[in-house]
Amino acid sequence: MELFDKVKNFTIAREVQKAGLYPYFHTVESGQNAVVTCEGRRMIMMGSNNYLGLATDQRLKNAAIMATQKYGTGCVGSRFLNGTLDMHRQLERELAEYLGKPAVVIFTTGMQVNLGVISALVGKKDYIIADKFDHASILDGCRLSAGTLVRFKHNDLADFEHVLKSLPEDAGKLVVVDGVFSMEGDVAPLDRMVPIAKKYGARFMVDDAHGVGVLGRAGRGTCDHFGLTGEVDLIMGTFSKSFASTGGFIAGDEDVIHYIKHHARALIFSAAPSPANVASVIRALEIVKKDKKRIARLIRTAAYMRDSLKKIGFDTGLTTTPIIPVVIGDDMTAFRMWKSLFDKGVFVTPVVSPAVPPGRALIRVSMMASHTKRHVEEACAAFQEAGEELGIIRKGPGEKAPYKARRMTKMWNAMNRWMKNLWNWRRLKRPLT
Repeated sequence: MELFDKVKNFTIAREVQKAGLYPYFHTVESGQNAVVTCEGRRMIMMGSNNYLGLATDQRLKNAAIMATQKYGTGCVGSRFLNGTLDMHRQLERELAEYLGKPAVVIFTTGMQVNLGVISALVGKKDYIIADKFDHASILDGCRLSAGTLVRFKHNDLADFEHVLKSLPEDAGKLVVVDGVFSMEGDVAPLDRMVPIAKKYGARFMVDDAHGVGVLGRAGRGTCDHFGLTGEVDLIMGTFSKSFASTGGFIAGDEDVIHYIKHHARALIFSAAPSPANVASVIRALEIVKKDKKRIARLIRTAAYMRDSLKKIGFDTGLTTTPIIPVVIGDDMTAFRMWKSLFDKGVFVTPVVSPAVPPGRALIRVSMMASHTKRHVEEACAAFQEAGEELGIIRKGPGEKAPYKARRMTKMWNAMNRWMKNLWNWRRLKRPLT
């Protein structure tokens, strides 16, 4: 088979585009505010991770401009060689103090953190124990490592302990879980998981990309929320959510961070974060530590949206965070729901298998501190109308909506196969040894 034959044979995405149901790569023509302009239309943005609403904050813009004027547009080298600026070290010191950890090293993207840290720490005879709902970057980091990946059922403590108990006592073991799961919005029960991990001699890493800036005291994250900052070995986070920039970090003991800095290929062989990005994160961190009302407003608005969706009749899972999953069911109906909401002026994201289990396709709603009561009510009205049209919720007492969701078509089965290949899902399901 010629190398590019796969390119010629990949037609499903174009077929979906022609059908008008393609939910990806839509163009936003304004800042990531609560209301955006998308392809010339006004839309309520509920598909962004801009949780604290800082992405268009003038204070962050000014910080980025000043840093660009002083340092230029890029570092033109890796942190390892010529790319480390004084502001990189400043951000690392401030993050370490904020999180309550001895040391921090920052990476150029959040995904690079998981790729670099996991592959650097986990060797040939070691094991990685991961939740089945862990983020794709964690799974890719596991694949890059020389260790063996074993997985346990989502937030299932009995299965978690069963997996740990089955591993060799003298083997190196690293547990990696999301603090807040990015699709379902539920929180890992760290207060019960960490003692189990310690019982079996495992180290513990929390990917808190969606927890830092949202949970804990002044947004210090999921570990702080449970009072376990000192018990968790490594805390990972990103700058592309609450801190409204790009990049990521890993926090831990000084000797562990020192080792990572000299072994993480994703750090050593990548250009350093740009001055503008770092300066905006430093300013965002300053705001987050001082403006406690912003986080409180986010939590309050998210609860109002979640309660409103439940009253309409939607299943929102077990979330207690600004990530609200609206469970739809089959993938085809989820795409139709997305299209209906998009046409009604609400920007959300559909999540289908393999990102979620088959039959649990959902619409992912992400709330911001800048959303108002009016935004919530307008969005919920669109959700109700779309849900009734598609037969997901009832029109009224005893009355079912006329539309009955169709079965998955051949086209959507093909799209699922494409997505499974994209995520390398099957290849990551290594057997327990």
